[in-house]
Amino acid sequence: MFPGWMQIALVALLVLLLFGRGKISGLMGDVAKGITSFKKGLKEGLDEPEQEETKTVADRRTIDGEIVKTKEETKS
Repeated sequence: MFPGWMQIALVALLVLLLFGRGKISGLMGDVAKGITSFKKGLKEGLDEPEQEETKTVADRRTIDGEIVKTKEETKS
């Protein structure tokens, strides 16, 4: 069952009476800013190519449970 147009109008009127026009318009402005910021973030994320960071290992360490050998260790 979908609400009829009278029920939607009644709910809208109650919300308007409870919160007031100023509060609702401020809330809608905040929602619009959030959507704009979200879209901008998505666009910036798609524009930047993915870059893998290369790390040099100065001493013997473990990465994901595996021992990584340095250049000095492989020479001997």
